[in-house]
Amino acid sequence: MYDIRLATGAAAIGALRAGKVVVILEKIRPEVTIPSRLEPFVRWVRRAIVVIAIVAPARNVYPQALEPRSYVNTPVGINFLLAGYSYTQGNVAFEASSPIKDAKVHVNSGVLAYARSLDVWGLSGKFAAVLPVAKVSGSAKLAGEERERVVSGLGDPILRVSVNFYGAPAISMDEFPTYQQDIIVGASLQVTPPLGQYDSTKLLNVGTNRWSIKPELGVSKAWGPVTLELIPAVTFFTNNNDFLGGQTFAQDPVYSVQGHLIYEFFPALWGALDATYYAGGRTIIDGQKGEQLGHARLGLTVALSMSRYQSIKFYGSNGVYSRSGDDFWAAGVLWQFRWGGGL
Repeated sequence: MYDIRLATGAAAIGALRAGKVVVILEKIRPEVTIPSRLEPFVRWVRRAIVVIAIVAPARNVYPQALEPRSYVNTPVGINFLLAGYSYTQGNVAFEASSPIKDAKVHVNSGVLAYARSLDVWGLSGKFAAVLPVAKVSGSAKLAGEERERVVSGLGDPILRVSVNFYGAPAISMDEFPTYQQDIIVGASLQVTPPLGQYDSTKLLNVGTNRWSIKPELGVSKAWGPVTLELIPAVTFFTNNNDFLGGQTFAQDPVYSVQGHLIYEFFPALWGALDATYYAGGRTIIDGQKGEQLGHARLGLTVALSMSRYQSIKFYGSNGVYSRSGDDFWAAGVLWQFRWGGGL
């Protein structure tokens, strides 16, 4: 079963620290001179527009994604059509002295994706294209006054290519029953172009108006029905030069690692305990530096093949550690239809 999740799913608890969906609680106009007595308040507001946007997704894509079975051997020539939904809810933490209180974000995400298993010069590989869509609502009390923003639209699409370099040769459907996994070592490259909904004059956006590139390494070891996966990655970002009316938004690389303990109950049913940690990703807005990331999450995934051509997956995750105090949970479902390749 090919694994892919909602890129904009676990995606929004603030603004662009590391994610797909942008939630902006207040706009800063850089051309306005701020009296010195108001500088602490301005810093609080800037914190509101640089708070983490957390995503998981679609398949995710961003460093906090939890993606079991990303590196498996799949018979060549199989096509996958995927459709899914996820819901994310989170709280944004601020200092006790901040006038911003009770900041919350709700994200309803959908995804439509296509993937195909490949023969890459005798090695097994995959290609995937993902189109996410999201409705995001954010609310907070700013100096006692309730503020709320809502936006809907297409997210930035995702393109991903992966190749298994060791332990997973390209095989046909007829050869697959005799294949037994031991150790698989693979890598992937994921690119996210800035084609989603974005308006620099608005306070809320779904797209990010910047490119991201994510190289990833995957190692998978099987012991009978048990498989252990380890997936380190790094995500690089280009600058958003039209952030809130012409400001420049930059971000350092985000470093992440995933771990998955997978158990196959029988050929049509498997489950996984998932964990991830990601760090780095300091944001810079017109030279003003934000905080470093530091987040850990745990999750659970269960997948069931309903027939030779269809399967369904349920997944959820929750934060267990956050350097900034932000907290969110996410849950979703993904339906998959497959054809071709001798099925």
